[in-house]
Amino acid sequence: MFLAMNRFKVKLGSEADFETVWRERDSHLRTVPGFKTFNLLRGPTKDDHTLYASHSVWASRADFEAWTRSEAFRKAHGSAGANKPLYLGHPEVELFDSVLAQSVEDQAA
Repeated sequence: MFLAMNRFKVKLGSEADFETVWRERDSHLRTVPGFKTFNLLRGPTKDDHTLYASHSVWASRADFEAWTRSEAFRKAHGSAGANKPLYLGHPEVELFDSVLAQSVEDQAA
């Protein structure tokens, strides 16, 4: 398993617009080999921003990297620059390889 995260510092007052962008965009992920799941998470609010994290799970790092070079990726990110006024700074990318995984199903066995 491989996890890709982007952290966004969203300007105070722009949270609803930011969430709408994500809710209404076509990510083109459903047809991408190796894609497992996506979540947008809202974190704490500070003096000047609310922290958000987008988080996608992939079968492997190779699947994620193939997606970043794909037409689906270009389509999904084509208008990303238009949303820069909603953030403080640039999104921070964080990439993780799975070392240990457990699930509820594992505990039942």
